[in-house]
Amino acid sequence: QVQLVESGGGLVQPGGSITLACADSGRSLAYYTMGWFRQAPGKEREFVALITWPGVRTLYARSMKGRVTISRDNLKREVSLQMNNLTPEDSAVYFCATDANGAMDDNPAEYEYWGHGTQVTVSS
Repeated sequence: QVQLVESGGGLVQPGGSITLACADSGRSLAYYTMGWFRQAPGKEREFVALITWPGVRTLYARSMKGRVTISRDNLKREVSLQMNNLTPEDSAVYFCATDANGAMDDNPAEYEYWGHGTQVTVSS
C-alpha cells in the first residue's frame, strides 16, 4: 500500500524559497507518476507539477513554470518540489499524490493515493 508523507512546509517571506518533500513509507513508487497539488482556503485543488517514472519527463502548471522544480529519488522513494520567488498567492496546503497509470495528467481525479499535505504560508 502506498503511504505518502509530505514535509518541509512552513512560513516563508515573499520572494523566498522552500523545498517540499514527499516520501512513501509503504511501498515502492516504481512506475508511478508523482504529482504535487495545492489547495488554498475556499479554492479547488490545483495542479502544481508532476514527474513521470523514472524521472525523465516533467510538467508544470503555467502559473508556476520557471519558479518550481520537481525531482525524484527513486532509491529513497522520495519526490521533492523546490519553489522559488514565492508570493502570498502561493500560500496553500501542498499535497503529493501518485498516478499508477504513469501518465502526464494534471487532473487530480486521476491520482489514487494522496498524502495529508503540508502547509506553506508566504507572508512577511
